[in-house]
Amino acid sequence: MAHKEHQANDNYFLSPATWTTVRNSLAFVALASWIALAAGYALDRQQFTFSYLVAFAYFVSLALGAMFYVMIQHLTGSAWSVTVRRLMENIMRTIPVSALLVIPVIFGTHQLYEWTHAGAANDPVLSKKLGYLNNEWFIIRAAITIGLWSLFSWRLYSVSRSQDANGSIEGTRTAERWSAPGVVMLFVTASLASFDWVMSLDPHWWSTMFGVYFLTGGALSFMAALIAICLALRSAGYLKNSIRDEHYHDLGKWLFCLTVFWAYIAFSQYMLIWYGNLPEETTWFHRRLAGSWSSMRPLLVFGHFFVPFFVLMPRASKRNLKLLGFFAGWMILMHYCDLYWQIMPILHTKGIAVNWMDPVAWIAVGSVYGLVFWSGLKEKPLIPVGDPRLEQCLAFHNV
Repeated sequence: MAHKEHQANDNYFLSPATWTTVRNSLAFVALASWIALAAGYALDRQQFTFSYLVAFAYFVSLALGAMFYVMIQHLTGSAWSVTVRRLMENIMRTIPVSALLVIPVIFGTHQLYEWTHAGAANDPVLSKKLGYLNNEWFIIRAAITIGLWSLFSWRLYSVSRSQDANGSIEGTRTAERWSAPGVVMLFVTASLASFDWVMSLDPHWWSTMFGVYFLTGGALSFMAALIAICLALRSAGYLKNSIRDEHYHDLGKWLFCLTVFWAYIAFSQYMLIWYGNLPEETTWFHRRLAGSWSSMRPLLVFGHFFVPFFVLMPRASKRNLKLLGFFAGWMILMHYCDLYWQIMPILHTKGIAVNWMDPVAWIAVGSVYGLVFWSGLKEKPLIPVGDPRLEQCLAFHNV
């Protein structure tokens, strides 16, 4: 009965006019930003490549965060999250487009990575790593990792969509069976990808925690993006009764939790390197504390952790949708700043040098992912209407 009442009050399908308007807007933004980015490529190829890598790493990590949470919801048998899971799945289904968007990174390896340079073979440290860090294996690993991500994301999404029609419990069990090995696969392959695409920018340095650091940032930006999307749909009149304050409360808990976990991983990585005090390890932080790069420390420490930590801690904050929406947008920005701080000091060694291609690349890459995400909402339900736990989700209350 509760399910029917909520269903009667909520429209689970976007109107064709709404879908078309947003699609056209995204397409226009994509076209304009890619034309501008092409001009940037012609003007300064190296700046283009670094700006593009920041944007690519950002949206790949966000999509991987979505896949991680879809798998976790299945493995834990979560009921509270059913009404937001389809939006998670639609973010997850953007992963295959990474196979196309990684191409500029592959063609830009010489501008990005020191290990592609002729002198790398004479470097006493790099020469020992060239069996792993070379163009051939770089491309092979990218193909394998994106291929595996695409396979698992496609399978989980197709199972969920099939369940819309049949409502079978077998769909839930199938998703669980795929999610168990999928989580292991995700951690291994995403760590390898983060080592290749980001950590090897400074190939003399390494950190065994870097993969978790990269994934945590992606999970945090995903949760922030999910909250922002839910609130945008709510403001447009969709899912007001299906995603209620109770659900936003739990989404806020996750945003708070991931903020803390990101800080824990970031601090642990710094503390262990500081304590070890080995030149080959401390060089990474030394580069990012040079010149005006040091000014990003307080931004990341306070903006990425302390301020959202204290503001989001109270129960009331997580149920205040305006406040929650603000901090969702804020954490989306903070993840970009974090990746910018990780990547750009390789290019601009003396300090921060913001270039117009930085935001344009982010918009260009993001608009492509946005178009793929939005295409999954055309004439399809916004929530998993066939999930056996839907009624339980609609009746969910926080303790």
